[in-house]
Amino acid sequence: MGSIADKAAIIGVGCTKFGELWEKDVEDLMVEAAHEALDDAGITVDDIEAAWVGVLYNFTGISGSTFGEPMKLFGKPVTRVENFCASGMDAFRNACYAVASGVYDIVVACGVEKLMDTGSSGLPMSDFGHPVIGGISAPGLFALAATRCFHEYGWTKEDLARVAIKNHKNGALHPKAHFRRPITMEDALNAPMIAWPLGRFDCCAMSDGAAAVVITRPELAKTSKHKDDYVLVKANALALASVQPMFRNSFDYLGFPATQAAARLAYEEAGVKNPAKEISFAEVHDCFTITEILNCQDLQFCEQGQGASFVAEGHTEVDGTLPVNPSGGLKCFGHPIGATGCRMIYEVTKQLQGRADGAQVKDARLGLAHNLGGPASVCSVTILGRND
Repeated sequence: MGSIADKAAIIGVGCTKFGELWEKDVEDLMVEAAHEALDDAGITVDDIEAAWVGVLYNFTGISGSTFGEPMKLFGKPVTRVENFCASGMDAFRNACYAVASGVYDIVVACGVEKLMDTGSSGLPMSDFGHPVIGGISAPGLFALAATRCFHEYGWTKEDLARVAIKNHKNGALHPKAHFRRPITMEDALNAPMIAWPLGRFDCCAMSDGAAAVVITRPELAKTSKHKDDYVLVKANALALASVQPMFRNSFDYLGFPATQAAARLAYEEAGVKNPAKEISFAEVHDCFTITEILNCQDLQFCEQGQGASFVAEGHTEVDGTLPVNPSGGLKCFGHPIGATGCRMIYEVTKQLQGRADGAQVKDARLGLAHNLGGPASVCSVTILGRND
């Protein structure tokens, strides 16, 4: 099997502020994020040869027109990508392979979601789940992982709260994050219950937002505006697991097989032998606090069963041995589904370039972005590196 390593480069990134953006529609968000990325790359709309847009919900947009119409990319190929919460990062994956193939020189990957206009108190869910009882809620599904870990490992609500406290501390420093207020242990433990043991501060919120990335080949990046600090794609892996894990006897809720498989593929592609030592920092899919802890284990940042102590000992802090979610993560930055993957690429790219909007990780050389979608049934892992 071939590899994408060092065959695609990022030369521009853009991202809107995430949050309750009542005054902006989908087109406003797409145009704002895309033009920030184009300006960052020093190119214009006319330079875009093809584009991929990540969107989950049809009420946000259907087809490539979600991006092509507001950007007036008529006569050019624009494709919608939908793959649960990995939609944006899968759009990025398709764009990377397009330039690596040599078919295109400059392409855009982007993502958008406009959730708040639905008026829902939670994500609109489809009918997958129990065949008789019906659909499941995201908090309800991931709460089962928390209770299982409490039973097997002796983890507590305080262990979950430490993730929320860290991510709110980081997000408070980021001007584009949905939430900008640090929280305390008391805040987290006394918050209203959503699905036991997950309280309000254990769950990411509903948000609107968009993000965009400009991609080219490394030889062309050397003549771009970011010729001295363009970022290289080292790996981009995607793996699926069952969309009905609750019916598989082997699924123990102590980790997510899709993440474990995608991580193995990504590390092999990037030549990473010891992730805990070689990865400088990571943006991981903390849709819930328990998910971030399990992600640390599944991504091999620590041993199985050690995720809670890994967080408690400060390893995932911005100045820790392996910072996790220096942006504030989904938990604090927000999670407009289709946009999240490209927003993570935006954050990892700027961290590697030493120009993070919020908390800056010191001497970052290799950054990882991770999306987990659906009932933990699809995972995308991207590894980016500096060009030196």
